[in-house]
Amino acid sequence: MRAVGLKDEDFAKPFIGVASSYSEVVPGHVHLRPLVRQVKRGITDAGGVPFEFNTIAVDDGLAMGHEGMRYSLPSREVIADSVEIMARAHAFDGLVLLSNCDKITPGMLMAAARLDLPSILLTGGPMKAGIFRGQKVGLIHIFEAVGKVNKGKMSVEELLELERAACPGPGACSGLFTANSMAIISESMGLSLPYSSTALAKSRRRVKLAYETGLRSVDLARRRIGCRTFLSREAFENAIMVDMALGGSTNTVLHLLAISREAGVDLNLDDFDRLSRVIPHIAPIYPGGAFMVEDLHLAGGVPAIMKRLGGRVHTELPTVSGLTVKKIVKEGTVRRKNVIRSLLSPVHAEGGLLVLRGSLAPDGALMKASALSQEGYMFEGTAMVFEGEEEASAAITRGKVTEGTVVVIRYEGPKGGPGMREMLSPTSAIVGMGMDKEVALVTDGRFSGGTRGPAVGHVAPEAAVGGPIALVRDGDMIQVSAKERRLDVMLEREELERRRKEWTPRPPKTHSELLLRYAAQVGPANEGCVLTSPLTIHK
Repeated sequence: MRAVGLKDEDFAKPFIGVASSYSEVVPGHVHLRPLVRQVKRGITDAGGVPFEFNTIAVDDGLAMGHEGMRYSLPSREVIADSVEIMARAHAFDGLVLLSNCDKITPGMLMAAARLDLPSILLTGGPMKAGIFRGQKVGLIHIFEAVGKVNKGKMSVEELLELERAACPGPGACSGLFTANSMAIISESMGLSLPYSSTALAKSRRRVKLAYETGLRSVDLARRRIGCRTFLSREAFENAIMVDMALGGSTNTVLHLLAISREAGVDLNLDDFDRLSRVIPHIAPIYPGGAFMVEDLHLAGGVPAIMKRLGGRVHTELPTVSGLTVKKIVKEGTVRRKNVIRSLLSPVHAEGGLLVLRGSLAPDGALMKASALSQEGYMFEGTAMVFEGEEEASAAITRGKVTEGTVVVIRYEGPKGGPGMREMLSPTSAIVGMGMDKEVALVTDGRFSGGTRGPAVGHVAPEAAVGGPIALVRDGDMIQVSAKERRLDVMLEREELERRRKEWTPRPPKTHSELLLRYAAQVGPANEGCVLTSPLTIHK
């Protein structure tokens, strides 16, 4: 340790690992180096010794629509493992986790829960919204605009103008997509400092938060307050309630289930279903409304959301800030009532995420109700079956999908993908082409947090293990009911059983050793897509 610059007096100080996911290819992470410097300055000023190390980072927006997306969800496990390896191999006394996007934040939190070291998270913050012809825009507007071009509703020149304006600088994409959803959830669980999830990436507030995060990490380490102190069942319920109130990404369900498993907390889809029935959607944040995350911050951020939820929130809980949830909520203020509505005038009467079950999804499926154009959505149509995303996207953009169709995309689950790809391209094409009231989409894969419209994902069991979605044929009637929380294929049980006897597994879609190992070990979506093995010791 002297070889890396330590002096005699340093050996009595807390050693704090600073896990940074800085990357020059990820817009949400390209600005993390200055924040790391502020964190390290805070650690040093508080009497600790910082040790920076790095993890990989996959940008889902850049991996979207091609083979790269197969690697996104598996990267979560690699990140968790890499943080564990570094923390245990070097005997750190505490951790600061700097992340921002997609699978990086949940991967780091999985590691923190697994290790139970004193840990604190700092995300890189949301990107400032772009401005296109006087309107706030972000990444998803570009994806949907491609559908408009295909439909003749927008010129290629206008699309280029939008593309140049939509992402004006670093940060997590400006709407309530997976990155910002996970940051908000982390703050609501007490794992990061108040307002740290919504303050803009390029702001003086975030620089100050970085320094304060460094200070707090040393205090947590000195007092040996492990991460699981904050990861109670009540904290997970707070996270779910805030998620429902905001209508965040469906990916948050996967990640909360995975983090809870590492923390030894019994959480399942029924908890999401139960809370979504009593927590209304009160904040119309894009894609579930017109406002961006920067507007949510100005409206009061996470403390204001929790204040709106009132007695539903568990307040007698500690947070890494040293304040209780009660103290943080008490000091919170709702500054813009059109951004954070009251419980009496919600956007939707129930939560923004719905758990559907039925003959097509016996183990559950997810639907982002906050991004539907109508409450109490109901659709019945004939199945048009595709064995992967590319085939479905081509059919949609070529006009082969017509009114009354339920697009079924299968063999895109965690095992069948492998990697459970996000499919923003087909959903955005449907919305951009103005077909979101005429067509529904059902898949055992995932959707981007930016997906809008009638899309049902995470169908379990998946096709690769012989789930009912593998048995659907062109022309079958499928019914999607948000009100009844049902997803059904309108077939007699005997017919499904007959087809099941005829079904045979499909060969893997990849030759990648990494993805084949992942497919062999990954669990189902309704349990968080966590890796299992015969030697796993369940907590």
